[in-house]
Amino acid sequence: MMGISIWQLLIILVIVIVLFGTKKLKNIGGDLGDAIKNFRSSMRDGENNEESKAQSEESKESKAQSKETPAKETIQSQVAQEKENKGKIIEGEITDKQVNKAV
Repeated sequence: MMGISIWQLLIILVIVIVLFGTKKLKNIGGDLGDAIKNFRSSMRDGENNEESKAQSEESKESKAQSKETPAKETIQSQVAQEKENKGKIIEGEITDKQVNKAV
């Protein structure tokens, strides 16, 4: 079989070191390591981004529901005030009883 032995790998390594030099190989290794770190962090950011989108959609839904509740309470309080003020003159406003008398 034509496998690569450890001696052949060592000879290739020596030739590469002679051609490029240790400083250049160190820079290439560092650059490769940085590229891998950046790739991993971007993958994590993508997963976190998807999770944050899901959470933001849930928060938007809960905010929409919470916005509906105060609106309903406001409408109910306005209806209650109108019932109390029915038939009264408030700063020149015409209420139901006055309209009925005028007609």
